[in-house]
Amino acid sequence: MSIRILEGNCLNVLDDLEEQSVYTCITSPPYYGLRDYGTEGQIGLETTPEEYVINLVNVFRKVKRALRDDGTLWVNIGDSYYNYRPGKGQGLAKQTVSNTKQDLPDVCPRRGNKLAGLKEKDLIGIPWMLAFALRADGWHLRQDIIWHKPNPMPESVKDRCTKAHEYIFLLTKQKKYYYDHEAIKYPAKEDWGTRDRTDGKYHNEGSGLSPHTGLEDSYETSNKRSVWTVTTKPFKGAHFAVFPPDLIEPCVLAGCPEGGTVLDPFGGAGTAGLVADRHGRNAILIELNKDYSEIARNRIYNDAPLFVDVI
Repeated sequence: MSIRILEGNCLNVLDDLEEQSVYTCITSPPYYGLRDYGTEGQIGLETTPEEYVINLVNVFRKVKRALRDDGTLWVNIGDSYYNYRPGKGQGLAKQTVSNTKQDLPDVCPRRGNKLAGLKEKDLIGIPWMLAFALRADGWHLRQDIIWHKPNPMPESVKDRCTKAHEYIFLLTKQKKYYYDHEAIKYPAKEDWGTRDRTDGKYHNEGSGLSPHTGLEDSYETSNKRSVWTVTTKPFKGAHFAVFPPDLIEPCVLAGCPEGGTVLDPFGGAGTAGLVADRHGRNAILIELNKDYSEIARNRIYNDAPLFVDVI
């Protein structure tokens, strides 16, 4: 397997990728207004949420060019609260490679910048802003998946619940696409009901492409549900919050066949490449920060030094 780690701004690097060369894109962009990663050209420090969303739409427009026509896009995105306090400044958390905190409450730090249409303490709604913007840009918005965190970061708030979830959106270029639902099934246990049939070609109108034929393999398994319970895990490296491998494993298995290529334009600590390699897939990671690129390279190599070519 080959894991390519490309350094640079993804808006530029994506132009160099071969057209329709990757099966799936699995990524988590920097969250809006949460922290400064100390790199020029980074996404997340925009003046307004609208500008942030526009920049991400531009990134994924270039991802679409590199994605196969039957490809999928999985985007994990968190939300922010609007906290307007005139004269308090930006208050961004400065991110460095020596900082080992796993997570921070997602409070939008643009306290000195009043935003039109938002009131103090409003939840901005960035995940759905992005999802609808991508749909308007031509993507098929197929599903919202809830990442349920059993071990969320504690919050001291007393007027709302502690946040314990994030979104993963599944989007596609076309209404028919590669999606291996068999690869992510789980034991049925108490589930019951009518089983679907596939014919080895396309599912019913608007659904994905199945690589399997005939009736369901077993009544002992069930389709994966849209709420994924995955604990966050600390990583002694660069990011406050790193993709848990268990979170994106279903995305890799369902979205890319063995020998195919996974893309992450916000490569970070390299989790997408790590999981792709573990399951016999290639990966292309793009990372703006040189220090993070090195962390990702070492992490993937140390996970499988004899079997992976990390470039």
